[in-house]
Amino acid sequence: MKEELTDNGFSELLTPSEVDAQLKQEGTALVMINSVCGCSAGTARPGVLMAVANSPKKPDHLLTSFAGFDVEAVNKIREHLLPYPPSSPAVALFKDGELVHIIERHQIEGRSAQMIAHNLIAAFNQYC
Repeated sequence: MKEELTDNGFSELLTPSEVDAQLKQEGTALVMINSVCGCSAGTARPGVLMAVANSPKKPDHLLTSFAGFDVEAVNKIREHLLPYPPSSPAVALFKDGELVHIIERHQIEGRSAQMIAHNLIAAFNQYC
């Protein structure tokens, strides 16, 4: 499940310091909090990859961390996502260190990968 993203250009965020360094840089950063949840993560990962592959505008940085495994890094990401509550999976877009778009688990559940991709492509077009 990690490799589905890392094999497609996503860099892992494994420590809180890596999270802070990556999210505070200039440009856009797409962050996926990955999860073992079959129903939600099973459409979120393909949706994220579909969006990145098919959007003319793309984030400058593709990042991921795995809930339940990269615990400290995920907790640090969640600090950057406040006031949104913890959610996994979740997909967030940052621009110049500021959260500009988020898709929470409740917005992933029951939706197809294509729907998630369309949501992200619209955000890429607006912010990237």
